[in-house]
Amino acid sequence: MFDKLDNILAEHAALETQLGDPGIHADQNKARDLGKRYAELTPVVEAYNALKAVEDDLGTAKELAEDDQSFRDEVPVLEARREELMGTLRNALIPSDPNDAKNVILEVKAGEGGDESALFAGDLLRMYLRYAERHGWKTEVLDATESDLGGYKDVSVAVKAKNGGVWRRLKYEGGVHRVQRVPATESQGRIHTSAAGVLVMPEAEDVDVTIDPNDLRIDVYRSSGPGGQSVNTTDSAVRITHVPTGTVVSMQNEKSQFQNKEAGMRVLRARLLAQAIEAQQAEASAQRGAQVRTVDRSERVRTYNYPENRLSDHRTGFKSYNLDQILDGDLDGVIQSLVDADNAARLAGTDD
Repeated sequence: MFDKLDNILAEHAALETQLGDPGIHADQNKARDLGKRYAELTPVVEAYNALKAVEDDLGTAKELAEDDQSFRDEVPVLEARREELMGTLRNALIPSDPNDAKNVILEVKAGEGGDESALFAGDLLRMYLRYAERHGWKTEVLDATESDLGGYKDVSVAVKAKNGGVWRRLKYEGGVHRVQRVPATESQGRIHTSAAGVLVMPEAEDVDVTIDPNDLRIDVYRSSGPGGQSVNTTDSAVRITHVPTGTVVSMQNEKSQFQNKEAGMRVLRARLLAQAIEAQQAEASAQRGAQVRTVDRSERVRTYNYPENRLSDHRTGFKSYNLDQILDGDLDGVIQSLVDADNAARLAGTDD
């Protein structure tokens, strides 16, 4: 990993020279791109310079330690500081996720288990809404289909932070979430297992995904609620089909056809961006011969065991016996375990 430092230091110095040339700023797009890359490399260079300075001080302290007690006392302090800066530099060298600064669209869908699965989907939605609230993020329910017992067959919600960065934390939530508990409808007190699916997508801007209007088929129909109950008497619900990919988005949460179409296009852009990201990651994985990502949406990622008040994440082995608090939005512990695992995988990937 540290073998790449020389190239990074040289590139950073070259960028600094280029950005110091007034002529480069005549092309604003080029200047912006150079500035962005310079900002990406600066933390690495700063960490390296700080480490080099401490190593120089440590060498001097060791030379003078034989004759001076104050320098002997300084050696362990400088050694500890060197280890700290080594960690800082190692973290700075971790390849960044270009979508980390984005907000997200999160979808929860009931799966195996019928009504119990729909109730669990509702519990997951509440958990994410409470987690967002703890972090001061804003949430907006884009579309929801409720079940007869008050859960959700499926629900889509936008999660936004003032300065973005929601994807950095919530991207690990995608996958099949399994619950083990006694359902409210169970008269014998038996524990049942059911599941719900979570899909997390970085919310795409218009510049991220180009959609040709000719590639869209838009159908309108009458909205309906639980059990087929009519919500309104106009054709306000919208189904958008992206013909080239077969991606279908349906929206009926808003009262007007226009609002449902706008919400549907937000979800469609996010889904198409997610597909493009997955395709890029699959290609990169094939080239490296190893999968770096820790998140595989096709596998069961987590189990929520109510009788034992236990949460288990199957990707990292993380276990916690405060399930009640986690369901109330205290997700930072399990998410941090996934961040750490992903960082370790990305570091390992730099050695390929």
